[in-house]
Amino acid sequence: MTNHEFYMRLALHNAMAMKGQTDPNPLVGSVIVNDNRIVGVGVHMKAGEPHAEIHAIRMAGEHTRGATIYVTLEPCSHHGRTGPCAVAIVEAGIRRVVIAALDPNPLVSGRGVSILREAGIEVIVGVLEDESRKMNEVFNKFIVHRIPFVTLKSAVTMDGKTASYASDSKWITSDAAREDVHLLRNQNVAILVGVTTIVKDDAQLTTRLPNGRNPVRIVLDSTLRLPLDAKVVTDGEAPTWVFTTPSYDRDKKEALESAGVTVFVTGRSGRVDPAEVVRVLGEQMISSLLIEGGSEINASFFERRLVDKLVIYMAPKLIGGRDAPSFLEGTGMEKMNDAVDVSDLSIETVGRDFKFTGYPVYRNR
Repeated sequence: MTNHEFYMRLALHNAMAMKGQTDPNPLVGSVIVNDNRIVGVGVHMKAGEPHAEIHAIRMAGEHTRGATIYVTLEPCSHHGRTGPCAVAIVEAGIRRVVIAALDPNPLVSGRGVSILREAGIEVIVGVLEDESRKMNEVFNKFIVHRIPFVTLKSAVTMDGKTASYASDSKWITSDAAREDVHLLRNQNVAILVGVTTIVKDDAQLTTRLPNGRNPVRIVLDSTLRLPLDAKVVTDGEAPTWVFTTPSYDRDKKEALESAGVTVFVTGRSGRVDPAEVVRVLGEQMISSLLIEGGSEINASFFERRLVDKLVIYMAPKLIGGRDAPSFLEGTGMEKMNDAVDVSDLSIETVGRDFKFTGYPVYRNR
């Protein structure tokens, strides 16, 4: 490991600690080194607050003169709610800037580097670039496409079942795996289920972590079957948004809105269109979406190639049953050559369960 990689890895580690706090902004960490000594450390903690570079510069004080600053993302070049970090770096007298990745926004990418180089500062780009881009996978998609990064989570047995033939699903996985799911919820801006999940389980869809962030609760409900006494309607723990179709019950819509639920009418058929859902969520500045739906909801997002990431918890159990549901149903693929591959797959143990994380690779049709 080079010195550049050592300090950049520290910056990446610190930035990751803020996951779930900075939306819709990226995760960014910064380290300032002078005479082989760390003199400043900073992270971006919340949208609208100072960026990582500013925190590090303030900590370093006069030691910024002649120093090297490590930043996990290209310093910004524009005036937003905070000033441009590239200018602050120039004014601080820093002589070298080491950057992991350029800003993915094509409208601004490279401008921060240009400001630095025009000021005579040495700039190195690409140190641990892959790690930086993966860390900011949510921001990288949202800033370019303006729709949320979609993660599909499910819990299954070793034979791929999400419930028994009698619809019993509590609990497939261990306490440790379910706690890990709450961390996922904390890291996503919104969570999505079908109305059947609410009708059947009265799911609350909140984050049960100390000081955890409750995501916006999204319910797909074509005819507005959502009970008015459901927890997502009455508990006030987080906003609840319902997506329905022109077939909705008008009296029920008025009642839900009176209870504080936001109702979006989408689609032209009797089913909610997932593509329209993610478009509307993007317009509402929802940068990340966690799907915890049933097999048909999952399939509807997969069939439209809207799932960016998979997180599957597998319990070392077998229940069998030809009528027991799996996590992905729908029409399915006709041939194995049409199957969706999963890339960059990682496997870890969580309690007594296995956690599979990967990225679907959709074949051209």
